[in-house]
Amino acid sequence: MLGTVHVRGRLANADGPPDAAELLEAITDTSPECIKVVARDGRLMQMNRAGLMMIEVESWKRVESANTVDWIAPEHRAAWRANHERVCAGERLKWEFDIIGLKGTRRHMETHAVPIALGDGTLGQLAISRDVTHRKESANALQQLNIELEEKVAARTRELEEALHQLQKSERTFELLVDSVTDYAIFMLDPKGCIVSWNAGARRIKGYEAAEIIGKNFACFYSAEDRAAGIPAAGLRTAARDGRLETEGWRMRKDGTRFWANVIIDAVRTDGVLVGYAKITRDITERRATEARLRQAQKMEAVGQFTGGAAHDFNNLLMAILGSLEILRKRLPDDQRLLSLLDNAVQGAKRGTSLTQRMLAFARRQELKHENVDLISLINNMMELLERSLGPTVQIETRFPRDAVLVRTDPNQLETALLNLAINGRDAMADGGTLTISIAEESVQAGHATNLPAGRFACLSVSDTGHGMDEATLARATEPFFTTKGIGKGTGLGLCMVDGLTAQSGGKLMVHSTVGTGTTIELWLPVVVESAAKSVPHDAGEPGESAQTRRRLRILAVDDDSLVSANIVAMLEDLGHEVIAVESGAKALEAIDSTPAIELVITDQAMPVMTGIQLIEKIRERCPALPAILATGYADLPRTAGVDFMRLAKPFTQRALAEALAAVVTASRHTDLSG
Repeated sequence: MLGTVHVRGRLANADGPPDAAELLEAITDTSPECIKVVARDGRLMQMNRAGLMMIEVESWKRVESANTVDWIAPEHRAAWRANHERVCAGERLKWEFDIIGLKGTRRHMETHAVPIALGDGTLGQLAISRDVTHRKESANALQQLNIELEEKVAARTRELEEALHQLQKSERTFELLVDSVTDYAIFMLDPKGCIVSWNAGARRIKGYEAAEIIGKNFACFYSAEDRAAGIPAAGLRTAARDGRLETEGWRMRKDGTRFWANVIIDAVRTDGVLVGYAKITRDITERRATEARLRQAQKMEAVGQFTGGAAHDFNNLLMAILGSLEILRKRLPDDQRLLSLLDNAVQGAKRGTSLTQRMLAFARRQELKHENVDLISLINNMMELLERSLGPTVQIETRFPRDAVLVRTDPNQLETALLNLAINGRDAMADGGTLTISIAEESVQAGHATNLPAGRFACLSVSDTGHGMDEATLARATEPFFTTKGIGKGTGLGLCMVDGLTAQSGGKLMVHSTVGTGTTIELWLPVVVESAAKSVPHDAGEPGESAQTRRRLRILAVDDDSLVSANIVAMLEDLGHEVIAVESGAKALEAIDSTPAIELVITDQAMPVMTGIQLIEKIRERCPALPAILATGYADLPRTAGVDFMRLAKPFTQRALAEALAAVVTASRHTDLSG
């Protein structure tokens, strides 16, 4: 409970000051809150209709002078009596307890209580209680936040508009009630819009003391644009015509800062004559920002699901194209013109493969080959490539620590990400500039700007001195397919691919930019704590032919996509194998049962009814030693216990397929694949 409500003079267009009792009765006429007066000995002296409904009593006569504690839940009675005594001794309290109505309905109540002088000279309790059962029972944090906020605005608004007509008919009681509210700015206006009262919530939200603001027009809380548009006066006209106006918009504090406000203006009339307005303002900036973040997260999740699915379909198409072109190249005559056209088609398909990898990276579904990577060595090895790519107008500076910095990620994908960031930086510096690549280790604690879990992280940053991004562009920088480059100059997947790579590596991407200064992209990656890095070679080229199998196999190929299935069959037959092709898991099991001589199974993962992994599990039940290859473009696969198989990433070439066949056949000779 807070201090005194300040009231300035008489309201205009009235013969005298408004009668507080009439105002209280008018405002609280339909209050949904329980408003009651309790004597020191616990007798119920007054209760409004909402309170009677909460205790499930139809008329006041049934409970007049009854003991209030009769409706308090037994386990809360002792605490209620103790708090009641404190209030009757002069304290102002807020607490919660359960009540049980005459029909057995249990409610959880939140009450604000102040001492009030009774007619016999003793102090009693004036209490305003609300039913907060739903808030208490809410299990979802975000829903709970919204419910609490909406309950607050409804309850606090009604406290001023409707909840006062059964209180003691005194101006002091009215002031205590209004000034107990700190979450809302509650004040009154005269018919011209000048402020005539000011509560503690108004001081907290708007920043003005009562002496500074009383007498001024409430239009000072609006922006200059809104005032020029006549919005404050229009709001009063609407409230006068309709009785109430509820709206939202930007409002100004004393210090010039803005906040997003929920505003309610109620016309106050005495004997039909407009005597002023009751105005309630609530700061909902945080809730609005939370809702915006939730909408953005939901949008990005939906886009990610769509992108991952589209990339999977593209992978299948590209696999059919690349495989067919590869076989066609073997069978074409030695005509350089035809081979040149064929090579162009292959390069185009490979570009499509690169694009699908970026799409899968954004959707967090790319297949990463995690290795311990020394960031300093990786970047030093890329310097010649970076210098050639950026050109002579861009100067590259590096800032590295003395010791090696180890992280665990996919080195090929990281190299691609760094090259992408460097080229973006070059494009932002049309007249040349400096690109700075920095590495630093940092111990991240709770509350860090990255929101990463506590631990040791490496911050790999790429900074340019280009034109920078404004707030609107920065907010969309990591969205898929968003680009500021011209048509044909960018896919809009580069930065979101880097974001996906960083997330899949257990880190976080941060983007900082200032218009006219430049942009800094930070890749925060978990540090690997080891005494020395293990050098793991990685090669993006095609596998060699030496891994091809030497003997003819009978292979079962399972894929629901007819184009992909035909391509796999052509590849395998070209390698000299016998192939049985089926389009589903059920047909595959039938083939295994009817053809015992099958020596190997290659299956797609994403198939209706039965996935590739589920098919392999069922095959293991029938033929524990039968080798299996799972061909998929997805990185995230369900975990399996006791099921072993080789994984082949789509799209794959004939050489990659031959290597996989050789590897799985060799492994089957030495390993029991059943467990």
